[in-house]
Amino acid sequence: MQNPISRLFSLLILLLFSTLALAAQIPEKSPNDDNQYRFIELDNGLKVILVSDEDADKAAASMNVAVGSGDDPAEREGLSHFLEHMLFLGTEKYPDPGEYQQFIKSHGGQHNAFTAFQDTNYFFDVQAEFLEPALDRFAQQFSAPLFTAELVDRERNAVHSEFSAKQKDDGRRFYSVKKAVSNPDHAFSHFAVGNLSTLENTEANPLRPDLIEFWNQHYSSNIMSLAVYGPETLDELESMVRGRFDAIENRNLETKRHVASLYRSDELPAKVTAEALKDVRSLSLTFPIPSQEANYRTKPASYVANLLGHEGPGSLFDVLKRAGLAESLSAGLGMDTGENATLEISISLTPEGLARHEDILPLVFDYIEKIRQKGISEQRFLEMQNLARIDFRFREQGNPLHEAMRLSRYLQDYPAEDVLRAPWLVERFAPEQYRDILDRLTPDNLLAFVLAPEPELENPNRTDWYEAAWAREPLDPTTLRSQSLPELAAQLRLPPENPFVPEDLAMVPGKTMAQPTQLATIEGMDVWFARDTRFDTPKANVFVGLRTPATRASARSYVLTQLLVDAINTNLNAWAYSASLAGLDYSVYPHLRGITVRVGGYNDKLHTLMNRILLQVAAPELTEQRFEITRQQLIDGLQNKAKDRPVEQTSEFIQTSLIEGAWPTDAKLRAAREVSFEELRSFSEALLSQVDPVMMAHGNLTEASTLNLARQIDAIVLGNSELVRVARSQVRQLPDSETLVSIDVDHPDTGYTLYMQGDNTSFEERARFRLLAQIISSPFYEEIRTNRQMGYIVYATPFEMLETPALGFVVQSPSASPAEIDQAVQEFSNSFEETLSALTAERLDREKQAVISKLLERDRQLGEISSRYWREIDRGMDTFDSRQQLANAIKQVGKPQLLETFRKAVLERKQALEVVTGGNGLKANRALGRLTELPPVPAS
Repeated sequence: MQNPISRLFSLLILLLFSTLALAAQIPEKSPNDDNQYRFIELDNGLKVILVSDEDADKAAASMNVAVGSGDDPAEREGLSHFLEHMLFLGTEKYPDPGEYQQFIKSHGGQHNAFTAFQDTNYFFDVQAEFLEPALDRFAQQFSAPLFTAELVDRERNAVHSEFSAKQKDDGRRFYSVKKAVSNPDHAFSHFAVGNLSTLENTEANPLRPDLIEFWNQHYSSNIMSLAVYGPETLDELESMVRGRFDAIENRNLETKRHVASLYRSDELPAKVTAEALKDVRSLSLTFPIPSQEANYRTKPASYVANLLGHEGPGSLFDVLKRAGLAESLSAGLGMDTGENATLEISISLTPEGLARHEDILPLVFDYIEKIRQKGISEQRFLEMQNLARIDFRFREQGNPLHEAMRLSRYLQDYPAEDVLRAPWLVERFAPEQYRDILDRLTPDNLLAFVLAPEPELENPNRTDWYEAAWAREPLDPTTLRSQSLPELAAQLRLPPENPFVPEDLAMVPGKTMAQPTQLATIEGMDVWFARDTRFDTPKANVFVGLRTPATRASARSYVLTQLLVDAINTNLNAWAYSASLAGLDYSVYPHLRGITVRVGGYNDKLHTLMNRILLQVAAPELTEQRFEITRQQLIDGLQNKAKDRPVEQTSEFIQTSLIEGAWPTDAKLRAAREVSFEELRSFSEALLSQVDPVMMAHGNLTEASTLNLARQIDAIVLGNSELVRVARSQVRQLPDSETLVSIDVDHPDTGYTLYMQGDNTSFEERARFRLLAQIISSPFYEEIRTNRQMGYIVYATPFEMLETPALGFVVQSPSASPAEIDQAVQEFSNSFEETLSALTAERLDREKQAVISKLLERDRQLGEISSRYWREIDRGMDTFDSRQQLANAIKQVGKPQLLETFRKAVLERKQALEVVTGGNGLKANRALGRLTELPPVPAS
């Protein structure tokens, strides 16, 4: 028999181990996080993190599989991506290939997946009360997928359409160049998307056996990680997971190690020049470095990148921008395989910067040397650590879907106890690690990429599948070490101590207000105020709307407004960059009624930032150099629109032709080419001579501080302005028949957008179109994309603009003509009438609730609420209840009303605008002439 002391000792040991085990199951979270968390590992080795949010109205799940394009067999490039597509299309328990999508959509959710180099992530969200049946369907995809034979050939066409849709995308083309110049012994060099050639499916080379073999050899529960987010208790969530996900087979696999170097050291240093189709110019510096995954607690790469990418006075970017050579600069980790990584500096260049890019490279090394000599200091580390701790302390929750995706991925990279805090962990000053990275940022270890339109390459190489032109040439390290721009090198400075680090993080007294109230009208400016402390974050958002007729008088006014706003932002950038690092952010942006200034973040020093911005808005410093750079940028951007994807161009035509105050691209392009610097000066001086001002302050602010800000605005900006009323833009009403427009687009795919407009802007009409879009979207996708295989980009959507209801059908096809697409859409529409007529009351209620759940989804961040309040003020909706009114209207929609709307809008195409690429419709200019003369859609 055990003696009492021995028993007591045993109990204490048992209690200690139980406590340790429990602690290991509960990740450390932000003090501002009310959610409950639990980490478990199932018997099959599946790692799971559970998130219980008792107030959640949306639930979500994400499964991350540590398998990606880097695992593709050499003879089957794109197979992991193809497997990602096939998992959705039927399981043993739910064999219908469209069942999962329909279930999620009908219950207010969305689903998707993506394939990366080492991971494939599957995810969904849904109305919270339907989490369990959604998980039942989701789990089956990983334990019992069917890989139905007849769907294999159909889905490889969908993958090919996805490939085809982006063949002229500069991002994809440039990525193909990066693959082409990488080490051929590294899996990164392989084609990742897949197409009809790599996914060949013939009697001699059948695809399905290879697909099943790949699944058997690569998918295993022990290399998967699952995140589930819902309102249930942790015990209830765990119960949902066990018994479903433990059915996934554990094949005891190990993740693939990519030990080969990403780039061959004997080919460095080198410069690779690649051709862009659009007018884009960039210089990217890639440095191979060791993997940084093990250094997540010290983040040396972040320390170095923060200095390299700083934008304050004297920074590399500031010096380049003031010299007229660069438009943007970023620095950070590129790829990290766990074996090797890259640190990358990406610079967007001006035309002059492109011409002088060989001079810029030595300047970058001058700045790196300055960091090496004087950039490593404990004071800088402590500031970085302090800001990270403040951000973690006051972290606001993301939506359930994003949280689930983030956590499922993090479980692959971090220990369970750190999974919530890993991105913010900066535990100690690690100068030896900082130096280790800086020692690799040398001219001998550089691969520079130049992306430019028409780069004059002699006998260029062409990438596989994308036909992107490129050439590689060696670089001389000695040249890279020489000072080619000494006058610029002399201006380089490391950043000083950040003056915007918040000190007063207290919450203001008083309850959160249900909605904004009009606090005052100061010199004609309505001042709206809403104290809001519901998230326990000492943050606020302040909006200042400067509505003026000057910005929308003509296409020329549009161009001048863009140029002026760019000058304001350019003048602010270097000074305000430190504020952005310290949790403040701002934007000055143009819109249909004028310009808006928004400042947000920690309220402690918000007024200092706002004051500086207002001074710039009131009296912007204009230079001819900046004017010419921005004007060229604007011209490039407008010319690039002609190279956008076909459906982007068809949809933009609809918006341009129907929204009052929107101007066609060719008119804006003409104005941009003609406008002068003196015109900009005159426009700047006259911009605020007539103004319709409004302000809103929301968050951790008092009435007194809000009124002080309002007086500041009045004194600095409004001055001698004449008060006028600037009405909102409206949408033009289409004629009582279908209008067909054909636009010319240089792309092999066909673009098709059918816009079906409502009769008025009432809540009742908007409700009918929202509900119709909800019910029709999944069947439209299933028929046009899955069954007919017309293209990868296929969707039906509520195409609402400025509260004008509409339904949109969008298709981009690599194989079908406009007439063939429209024929398929008409056939679908005719057959869907029967489906809609047979809709049960129960199904209709379910679809209504799905729309309402999205509409009334719970706010999780202060900024979401601020933006909604600001939109209501813009609409003149001082009851701040548009969402609720629309939700109430959706509840009242009956099947007869829905059928009437469907027949009129979809079958008869009353008030419809069909825009296609190619085809036999009205030409764009002629159509614009007619459409822009139409009256606005009435209110009721």
